[in-house]
Amino acid sequence: MYLLDTNHLTMLQRGGIAARTLESKLAAIDSTQLATTIVSYHEQTQGWLGEANRLPSLKPEQQVKIYQRLEATLKMFSGIPVIGYDLQAAQEFQRLRKLHRRIGAMDLRIAAIAITQNAILLTQNLKDFTDIQNLKVEDWSY
Repeated sequence: MYLLDTNHLTMLQRGGIAARTLESKLAAIDSTQLATTIVSYHEQTQGWLGEANRLPSLKPEQQVKIYQRLEATLKMFSGIPVIGYDLQAAQEFQRLRKLHRRIGAMDLRIAAIAITQNAILLTQNLKDFTDIQNLKVEDWSY
């Protein structure tokens, strides 16, 4: 199984050359082998909900744009399996937290899910993730 990290999901949302490269590589695998994590959903929706909380101070056009992006995020996550954060992942996170203090909690939660699912994490964040033992990572953005 391949798990899309938040930055690869963001790349797909934004489009452009990098997204086309990633899309072509994703098209070459069985779609049933592709998923993301509830942590990436958390990160993405938290950002757009934060923007939505500013709506009263924004112009109508800006309000519409924020809701369109929030809706696009919802549709994207509705179209891909989302792997949850279960007790096994939470325990793996605790283990990783002790070993990797400088890596952010959300990244470690994603790593914990990938490890417990025996999945390959697709990410641009090789700098942090390659330091984690037993985590398989690849960057498909180039």
